[in-house]
Amino acid sequence: MESDIGRREVLKKGLVLTGLAALASAQWPLPALAQGERLVPFTDIPASFKPGPPKPGAIHFLDTRTISSFYTPNDDFYIVQHYDQPNLDLSNYRLRITGLVDKPMELTLQEIRARTVVELDAGFECGGNAKRLLYGLVGNARWAGVSLSALLKESQVRPEGKEVVFFGADEGTEKIRNKEVKQNFARSLSIEDALRDENLLAFEMNGEPLPLYHGRPLRLVVPGWFGVSNVKWLTQIHVQDDRFMGRFMGRDYVTLRKYEVGGVERWTEESVTRMNLMSVIVRVARTANTHKILGFSLNDGTPLKAIEVKIDEGPWQPASIDSRSSRYSWKMFTYDWRDAKPGEHTLVSRAIDIDGNIQPEAHQVAEKATYWENPGQFPRTVMIS
Repeated sequence: MESDIGRREVLKKGLVLTGLAALASAQWPLPALAQGERLVPFTDIPASFKPGPPKPGAIHFLDTRTISSFYTPNDDFYIVQHYDQPNLDLSNYRLRITGLVDKPMELTLQEIRARTVVELDAGFECGGNAKRLLYGLVGNARWAGVSLSALLKESQVRPEGKEVVFFGADEGTEKIRNKEVKQNFARSLSIEDALRDENLLAFEMNGEPLPLYHGRPLRLVVPGWFGVSNVKWLTQIHVQDDRFMGRFMGRDYVTLRKYEVGGVERWTEESVTRMNLMSVIVRVARTANTHKILGFSLNDGTPLKAIEVKIDEGPWQPASIDSRSSRYSWKMFTYDWRDAKPGEHTLVSRAIDIDGNIQPEAHQVAEKATYWENPGQFPRTVMIS
């Protein structure tokens, strides 16, 4: 018990190291302002821009300019709510596994917590994250829970099972062809995606019981996927033999893109699933003649080759990556900009993975008609005095 309490306290203080990125620097300090540093304001956003505190039923986004720890505090991790925010009775809570399984299951919270506990660092962003919010629909946390794969295997999914649907307790009314129906929030994964070893049913976030707004008492965590896939207030896992077509799979969180199909340009619809390769600069701080540029990167878990920064029309330069970065966490990076000349400057970052994929410029993002998925490079401007 003493060692467990100690571990939780360390997690709360953001001091746990979770592995080294291939290009990481040595011990990387927390990105809080150092003594003598001062912030250099961005000139591409209004001075009045300021996110408010979390409110019931409202969207909350992180002010990325104020990031000061590797783990996002639970009360500042972004929130997007589609229906209500149910406050479930923990004493009567049950998770049901149903459908095409030979051994249906019904588990209490105590029975879930008694299983082998797995911990994982994972960051994710909303599928609608964008520069208008300074990419603040984002967060990075240490999750603890049980293996989804282990539970599915224990329930003995039948060979005809093709899709796994995850239902939350949050409920709303949908109007479809003039008919109003009650629906719960739900998302689905293919059997192959659901059986990934890293998927968690999480009941802890940063060493604390899962907070209400983040899905208490249990949520799905699908590392490398957009936040919409991480179903909150999870109450049922259902295995079926056909595609699930609820609102948030078939009608919403669908990216409409134009592709060439057999020599013909066609618009195609794709469900928002795996995160794109992205990075963004979120802060510039000055000490004497050096300006420290800070940012973060996220993707689907493909290892990164580099994160680079460019000043004005200069060459791309390698940034240093936080040594705590792991496969599915966000990757914080810094770049020391020395002897900056007075005047306005444009700063931009890009991430490159080991497969040679490069974060595109905004105009290179595949033509699309919906606002979901915005991985384009985000140039920032600052005035140096």
